[in-house]
Amino acid sequence: MPHGEKRMGVVVDDEVVLLRESKYGSERGYIVLFREATRKGLQATEFLQRIIAGDRRLKRISYAEVEKGSERGPRLLIPITPPEVWGAGVTYLRSRDAREYETRAKGIYDMVYEAERPEIFFKATPSRCVGPGEVAYIRSDSRWSVPEPELAIVLGPRKEIIGYTIGNDLSARDIEGENPLYLPQAKIYKGCCAIGPAIAPPEIIGNPKNLKIEMRILRDGSEIFRGSVNTSSMKRGLEELVEYWTRDNVVPPGSILLTGTGIVPPDDFTLKGGDIVEIEIEKIGVLRNRIEQLSNQGRRS
Repeated sequence: MPHGEKRMGVVVDDEVVLLRESKYGSERGYIVLFREATRKGLQATEFLQRIIAGDRRLKRISYAEVEKGSERGPRLLIPITPPEVWGAGVTYLRSRDAREYETRAKGIYDMVYEAERPEIFFKATPSRCVGPGEVAYIRSDSRWSVPEPELAIVLGPRKEIIGYTIGNDLSARDIEGENPLYLPQAKIYKGCCAIGPAIAPPEIIGNPKNLKIEMRILRDGSEIFRGSVNTSSMKRGLEELVEYWTRDNVVPPGSILLTGTGIVPPDDFTLKGGDIVEIEIEKIGVLRNRIEQLSNQGRRS
């Protein structure tokens, strides 16, 4: 928008309807909207439909135009600035196998997969998150980094699930595999988490355990990897993950939980600068980011 103005848009078919209220374009705009809808006894989609129906002058823009973006025109931004991002690990059998393969501490991921308590770890702060179309990063000291496409949960004021989006939990598999205690270094760094392109309310998603997730990786204009999975393959229930995430833990509304990945590239694959990662989840959209490698300016000579 002009002069860097941020506005919330509602996707209706192949258009984006821009809302007038600037409060919905704030960093926690979706939380504001959800609370107002709840006070009126409405679902988020019903509340939005009433707003749109009540003002036919609202500007409409082609979603393709917004997704493409430009310096002077409207473009997609991160749909919510989460105060915290957490991750759930080893929720898919494929993820368990991959992490067991990479680690020197054999057997620990088998135990996590079968355990009652899930793996929950801290992933990112707002400054480490990027939105759709922005550059996401891999570590300068990693030689084996991969994207991890994940269904992401948006937490509500009462620890309920109030929306879903897409997350890319970029990870340094070689650092994580060297020692499980290196997990924070493998997961948390500048530009390590991409989120977007939109938030889908629960009533739009329906059954979150029946969603197709697809990931494509492009290099020099050519597709070098494609994989897909359905969230029905996830061992853990989403409410179960939220309960453990928020148990004895003060998690602010608007925080995001990445629910784990079931798509893992081959063991001889690593991301490189210039790669494009596209993650698509039905009913949400496509999260697209270019990858660059950090310059390692903070390393001592």
